Amino acid sequence: MAQKKRFILSIDGGGIRGLIPLRLLETLESRLSQRGVSTPLHQIFDLMAGSSTGGLIAAGLSAPRPGGSAGAPAASITELRSFFERDAREIFKSSISARLARTVTSSLGLFDETYDSRPLERMLKERFGWTSMASGLTHLVLTAYDLEQRKAVFLTNGVESSGSRPDDYYFWQAVRATTATPSYFEPARVENLSRRREEALIDGTVFMKDPTLAAYLEARNLGWGDDEIVILSLGTGRAPSRSFLYKDAVGWGALGWLQPSKGAPLMSILADAQSQTTSDQASQLFAELPNVSYHRLDGELPAEAEDIDNARPGNIITLNGAADRVIRDNTVFLDSFADMIAAHVDNSESDAETPDLVHAA
Repeated sequence: MAQKKRFILSIDGGGIRGLIPLRLLETLESRLSQRGVSTPLHQIFDLMAGSSTGGLIAAGLSAPRPGGSAGAPAASITELRSFFERDAREIFKSSISARLARTVTSSLGLFDETYDSRPLERMLKERFGWTSMASGLTHLVLTAYDLEQRKAVFLTNGVESSGSRPDDYYFWQAVRATTATPSYFEPARVENLSRRREEALIDGTVFMKDPTLAAYLEARNLGWGDDEIVILSLGTGRAPSRSFLYKDAVGWGALGWLQPSKGAPLMSILADAQSQTTSDQASQLFAELPNVSYHRLDGELPAEAEDIDNARPGNIITLNGAADRVIRDNTVFLDSFADMIAAHVDNSESDAETPDLVHAA
């Protein structure tokens, strides 16, 4: 009998560029269907991890659907694709009048966020309801940063092998936190259900755009052995490095480094550097841990598709084209990975093994 495998899904942050890993998952689902596997992704992946937009996707696939049939996820791949291709326009909408108002009231737009967070919060509440992470359908890791405690936060829902239990949060608030990108959205005020206190959290991409290593460490905390672990890490596209000239940067000052009209240089540099560093370190680490099966899929983006908030129809077409290229370049791997999953999934069982999750009292 084949040894049990623990499949882990890790998804990078990247705003609207989350359409790329979503298309990869859509293709994987299709390849699995061709092999007679109809098992939902939350029963295939024993752990999902995401930063920012990756956290939104991971939560959508692993949270229970409010009022839905038992075991149904909050969002299907099709519904998530619709969110990125259509609904995101409402979230990343900033009218001329709104921009003018911000310019007048916030000193050239430097002291206020680019987008109103209310449309995003409304959509998250509609999708997730008031379910908490303790009710998740699989293990989950979302990244965020606590402004008041000044520390990185990993929002999880699994009982560690030591017996330690993580704090619980409402799903919609956890997603709001991991997507609260500085200069784009206001910080998220979330309720820590376990400690009965409020916390101010922001997007986890300020310290970890690629959550692969966080996912691996969570797997180890759960007591999983290296020889069980299979990691699929999905990027949101590598854009050509935007050059920031010395003659421009030298005059930016503290505010210029964060100015959205300049592409929020500090956030862009931090995110790109972290993603590249994590990917390189993960490749080196897992090369030294040969029992861990690690796979990274990412691809090149055209320069015009770099922005994380460009939800215009033309850019959606560009992102889908980029996703098509990643799929085409990795078709052999996607087939082999689908074969690996099919070999470890028993479709005859109606229910997957219940993960060892925290349950609300």
